[in-house]
Amino acid sequence: MVEDVRRGVLAGVAILALVIPPGHQLPLQAAPVSARLLPDFGTTEASAETRQVVRWVAGTGNHGGQPFVVIDKKAARLYVFDATARLRDATPVLLGSAPGDDTVPGIGSRPIAEVRPEERTTPAGRFVGTPGRNHTGEDVVWVDHGAAVSMHRVRTTQPEEHRLERLASPSIAAKRISYGCINVPADFYDTHIRPAFSGRRAVIYVLPEHKSLQQVFGIQAPPALHERPS
Repeated sequence: MVEDVRRGVLAGVAILALVIPPGHQLPLQAAPVSARLLPDFGTTEASAETRQVVRWVAGTGNHGGQPFVVIDKKAARLYVFDATARLRDATPVLLGSAPGDDTVPGIGSRPIAEVRPEERTTPAGRFVGTPGRNHTGEDVVWVDHGAAVSMHRVRTTQPEEHRLERLASPSIAAKRISYGCINVPADFYDTHIRPAFSGRRAVIYVLPEHKSLQQVFGIQAPPALHERPS
């Protein structure tokens, strides 16, 4: 009887894997209380909101015991954590040129030439990222597949956009250039993003720039939890 139930569960998982599209926000199981973690930023600086979200993730096990990524849109900065909430590295990134925390319904099915400037937002929220390929065959990590938002290596195919120079600039405004996708330095992508999502789904937390953390993640107050000493 137990073996029959186990077979049924495995069959159901296999069916879900076939019918659920990449980027669908499947929930990850929270870690038990005994396995909850203290985040470790080492000596890396981060905003108070970034630290609050990471403390919440580590304290609740919201990442399901997987590596996870946090993107601070206000600082145009990305942080990669391992499964124990220890920071692996951080980098500046390029983001959607338009401010805002929501995507326009149906935007992922429209030709890119039809996306208006005010619609080029990087959405805020909790996303279960999945490795995949875009329409050109480039390997990417899908953040929101339905909205065609992904993380990928910074592209330099249009030199007039000066994307590498924008990444290196101290200006946050200079880093708002994309149609909504998150452009990551190529070396950082290959060293940290690809391994974190290799053959697995991992959670991506995109912090809001207009909404509150409570509106986006349901975080009502900073948890009573400290960080590991660096």
